Amino acid sequence: MDFQVVVLAGGTSKKLVPLVSKEVPKALLPVANRPVLSYVLELLEHSNLKDLIVVVEGQDAALRVGGWISGAYVDRLHVEVAAVPEDVGTAGALRAIAHHLTANDILVVSGDLVCDVSPGAVAAAHRRHGAAVTAMLCSVPVSGPLESGSSSGKDKTKKPGCCNIIGLDPTKQFLLYIATGPEIERDIRVQKSILRAVGQMEIRADLMDAHLYAFKRAVLQEVLDQKDAFQSLQQDVLPYLVRSQLRSELSLNGAPHTEENGHDKVVPGINQVMLSQLLAKTSTPSFHELYAMGPNGSAPVRRTHKCCVYIASQDKYCARLNSIQAFSDINRDVIGEASHLSGYSFSAQNNIIHPSAELGSKTTVGQNCMLGEGSQLGDKCSVKRSVIGRHCRIGSNVKVVNSVVMNHVTISDGCSIQGSVICSNAQLQERVVLKDCQVGAGFVVTSGSEYKGEFLAKKER
Repeated sequence: MDFQVVVLAGGTSKKLVPLVSKEVPKALLPVANRPVLSYVLELLEHSNLKDLIVVVEGQDAALRVGGWISGAYVDRLHVEVAAVPEDVGTAGALRAIAHHLTANDILVVSGDLVCDVSPGAVAAAHRRHGAAVTAMLCSVPVSGPLESGSSSGKDKTKKPGCCNIIGLDPTKQFLLYIATGPEIERDIRVQKSILRAVGQMEIRADLMDAHLYAFKRAVLQEVLDQKDAFQSLQQDVLPYLVRSQLRSELSLNGAPHTEENGHDKVVPGINQVMLSQLLAKTSTPSFHELYAMGPNGSAPVRRTHKCCVYIASQDKYCARLNSIQAFSDINRDVIGEASHLSGYSFSAQNNIIHPSAELGSKTTVGQNCMLGEGSQLGDKCSVKRSVIGRHCRIGSNVKVVNSVVMNHVTISDGCSIQGSVICSNAQLQERVVLKDCQVGAGFVVTSGSEYKGEFLAKKER
């Protein structure tokens, strides 16, 4: 298919402290006891995309990620790991490896993406439309902690968040508007030229930019070269391409055409609005026809580029591990409703208990749970809707609910853990009570401590 694949694996994201550290970069954070990066690599492998560049921020993180990949995917994938400076952003990362990009089209995938949507389908849509960029959109994932005391696993507080404001043409193939981050709180402003061309537009707040893009390489490199202040693909490069698609500054085809730079203000908070009703005075050819013709139907004279979308069906799973809440949500989902992504076989009790794990007397491990290799639980323990990593030592009368416990963790007798994340090599002494906490790697929580909504971690030297 002549696509080059770039996986942006990040580094030690500040948003994920204390889960990430120098020893555990973002790409190696566990999802159902597997590094999150493994989900993207296997998704690409299943699409027969096996020649990859994995970009990691920071030399140390790149060495750790590269070491893991070379052991886990030997004879399966051909992966070049490229280290770039920390905090360069996604656009900066691509700018740093631009000399490696040689194919006509580039598929860029976030290394924190956990999904079952075929990247090949996005690539095919991109080629079919001859687009400058094609972005994959998916339903906004449900977010929020499960109620700790809910035996049914249902939580009234769980609801989709608002990630993006997106404008689509009537065919839902072309991206006409996108706002991300702080911009979604502002009034929506759309180019008049786009409104005149398309006639009507649908505004959506229920779709998420999944950070999986197909770019025409010439377009991507030209934007990165000319717009050296751009740091983010999602917040800089993509919105720029969308805004300028009918007055393109890119040297792709046709002659220059000067378009007005006006905006029409749209009332914020509208879910689906037919902008043609607001702009009834504008009657022009259809959006597709405008791409193909010049004045009065003559040969093309406008310089344009296409910004397309591939919308994943609602039955597909798609989420990004880009926050602590998302880390908990995705771990919950991959041992629950999206268990097909885990790669494991679940028992008749709908859980996964490694054959080498040991359970004490009257200890219960409920459904949608995972207990890793070599871990031991004492007597009268209860584990519900949680992931417990490898070689953990858990005492008696311990309760773990809606939590993630990483590898080599020691939890002493009488502890209660709800809605929390316990990083590798941490120690919880007797009768510790944690609710909605994150405990950093190697941290020791002293006997009898009670914490709610706290970050507990060693101070970095």
